[in-house]
Amino acid sequence: MRARWFLSVIAFSSVFCFGPISDHMTFRQAPADKTGIRWSHVNARSDHRYLPETIPPGVAIFDYNNDGWMDILFVNTGESEFFHPERPLYPALYRNNRDGTFTDVTAEAGLRANFFGMGAAVADYDGDGHQDVLLTGYGKCVLYHNNGNSTFTDVTAKSGINPPGWSTSAVWFDYNNDGKLDLFVAQFVDYTSLKSCGSANAYGGKVEGGPEAQIYYCIPRVFDPMPSHLYRNDGGGHFTDVSKETAILESLGKGFGVVATDINNDGYLDLFQANDTVPNFLFVNRGGQKFEEIGLASGVGYSEDGLARSGMGVDAADFDQDGRQDLFVANVDQETFSMYRNNGDETFTDLSISHGIAGPTRLLSGWGLRFLDYDNDGFADLILANGHPDDLVDKRMNGVTFLEPLLLFHNDGHGKMIHVSESSGDVFRGKYAARGLAVGDLNNDGYPDIVVGINGGPPLVLYDNAESNNHWIGINLVGTKANPAATGSLIRWSVKGSVRARLKTAGGSFLSSQDPRDVLGIGKAEKLDWLEVRWPKPSTRVDRFTGLPIDQYVTVVEGKGIQ
Repeated sequence: MRARWFLSVIAFSSVFCFGPISDHMTFRQAPADKTGIRWSHVNARSDHRYLPETIPPGVAIFDYNNDGWMDILFVNTGESEFFHPERPLYPALYRNNRDGTFTDVTAEAGLRANFFGMGAAVADYDGDGHQDVLLTGYGKCVLYHNNGNSTFTDVTAKSGINPPGWSTSAVWFDYNNDGKLDLFVAQFVDYTSLKSCGSANAYGGKVEGGPEAQIYYCIPRVFDPMPSHLYRNDGGGHFTDVSKETAILESLGKGFGVVATDINNDGYLDLFQANDTVPNFLFVNRGGQKFEEIGLASGVGYSEDGLARSGMGVDAADFDQDGRQDLFVANVDQETFSMYRNNGDETFTDLSISHGIAGPTRLLSGWGLRFLDYDNDGFADLILANGHPDDLVDKRMNGVTFLEPLLLFHNDGHGKMIHVSESSGDVFRGKYAARGLAVGDLNNDGYPDIVVGINGGPPLVLYDNAESNNHWIGINLVGTKANPAATGSLIRWSVKGSVRARLKTAGGSFLSSQDPRDVLGIGKAEKLDWLEVRWPKPSTRVDRFTGLPIDQYVTVVEGKGIQ
């Protein structure tokens, strides 16, 4: 029997008139025999316990063929110095057939990168109207240019994008506000030693009843940190590494998740990078020239106890609608996750205890995550994908397991997050080795669906059943003078005199890329008063619309209106 929401009937005090929290909602898992998605991740797990085996896969939701329906890309592992598969292993691209099924079009699309892949970052970097794909991985990155005819070409060699070592999450954003999408690539540890750890140096110690010389995955603390890289888009498909001149190179970290957002409302996008076993970075963009790393000073670098944690997934959103971007970071078990409220002075306060996040996450390890409005009531909810990195953890720690549940939190409209996983569907009762997570509307019903990459297994495809019956409007922003993805745009909309706002961020989650469209929830209201888009620099334009249709998608082109 399908699980449903049984939430107490509490009316929102907001004049937004969204209706009671008791609206029923649930997610349902779509099985492979219904979707046609039969791909499964190969994690290359071996007795040597090479650390890269534990990290991927990332996933991406995007429209590769511009037919108005979101397709899905899965990142796979492949050839490397420590893994030699019997047959080539490529990423998998599934075309949306518009009927709930998907078709594998990897071969015909030309995605033939056989390397140890980690994640994906998708954007139209050259402004030709087609979504391009960057794949990150161990040893190299691969850049695919979308040819506009449902095929891709590997343009890595001529692009100038060549970060050394182990690349994880990446994000396309316009750091210098010149109207072109630049690229930030997070780097993990120096793993050139290919080191594995014995019981003395591993995550915890000997397996009870196991051999004395048990080999474990090394905790990242034993490896040297690496600088991440920033690439400036020069146009013409070429990029220049500007990591040194922008001061990105000065900060050595162990980067996992990264999100581009504007924490101080100065019109320049900043970067929040989660680091594993060393302090997190908050790179504040100082006028498009340099980045100042203020993780320690801002309060997001360490835990409240002054400890560096195992930062993995991240995201940003204005969850309390005070006009400032808040941050979220997931960590490993015993550390709890952090929801940071933006204080408005480039500092943050961790609300994880007071807002109900700490308890449910204390024994979990979080990777992919996303702020999303799953019931279209206008407030940012939160979903978390979890799974411990060590497949032997069950044998050495009480209360901590390798496979872990997904978590869902509902925003009560007053800044508090209510843990509602148990009443949200059967999928939340399962346990998984979850990693990357992407959110997007796969069936164009205006409600966010979810794809989760599973380490060493088939993915989860979760459909939002839209049981709240709240109204919405979906917008696809296209910049002309502003960057093509319109990252950094401020979207404002009014319903019955109440105004909501959303900054269009970039990146977030873990190793994954999201549906580029924005769905604005309007609750039970049957019309919008108005919609406003304040385009990012170098544009100075503000486009305002009235009389827009609801419960459908529209494309908003900068300076040209609704298309």
